[in-house]
Order: sequence, then structure tokens, then C-alpha cells
Amino acid sequence: WQIIMQTLDGGRIGVAGQALGIASASIDCAAKYALERRAFGKPIAELQSVQNMISKMVVARDGARLLTWRAAMLKDDGERHTREAAVAKLAASEAATMCAHQAMQVLGGMGYVSDMPAERHYRDARITEIYEGTSEIQHLVIAGDVLKEYKQSY
Repeated sequence: WQIIMQTLDGGRIGVAGQALGIASASIDCAAKYALERRAFGKPIAELQSVQNMISKMVVARDGARLLTWRAAMLKDDGERHTREAAVAKLAASEAATMCAHQAMQVLGGMGYVSDMPAERHYRDARITEIYEGTSEIQHLVIAGDVLKEYKQSY
């Protein structure tokens, strides 16, 4: 059982890394398109709503990246990292999905065209919320570990 759980923990860190790549690719796609696409006589990158979307994408991705690094460092150091791996996987996969969704928003109708990378990023991001344990399972792992910790302190 312990070997299975350790394998899952390592896999979750790997999925978090994959999700971070998808999030970064979504940001690249949205930012490049926003700089090229013109509306109302200027690039849509100058619109506050587009800037807010890009900012939210970067904040979510960068926060998830730090959580993933923390989990990976604990694993490399041979420390217990079950909760941290679940937190990293949850944060990164949800950040990837949010970033991909926001990229599709920035691209507008072009975001749904299968020739554009935003559509693929969204499909790729969604699967990271499913394998190595769904987001709901990650919440159970995290809450179970927290409650176990508190139970031991009584």
C-alpha cells in the first residue's frame, strides 16, 4: 500500500508539472494574440479586461509553480510529501484549466477553432484534473492529512 501511495505522490508532482506547462502555453497564446489582434483601432492587449485576464492567469500559474517546487523539493529530500503533492497537483491542474479557459476568452471565436492552440490547451488541461486522482480526490487527501495532523495534537 505504501509503495502505491508513494508512486501516486510522485505522479501527482509530474502531473502538476505538465499542468504548469499547459498553463504557460495558454498564457503565451493569449498574450501573443492580444498583442496582434486589433479592435477599436488598437491592440486588444490595451483593454483592461484583457489585461485582467492575463494577470489572473499569471498569478494562478506562478502560485501553482511554487507549490509544485515545494512538493518536488520535499520528494527530492526524501521527506513525506503526500499533502504537498496533492496540493500542487490540485492547484496546478485547476490553474491550467483556468488559464486555458481564459486564453479561449481572449481569442474569442478563434479560441474554438481546432487549428488554434487554445482549443487543444483546454482539452489537455481538463485531463490533468482527472488522472492521478480527480480534484475531488485531492481535496480528500489534503483534508484527511490536515485532520489527521490536528487529531494527533489533541
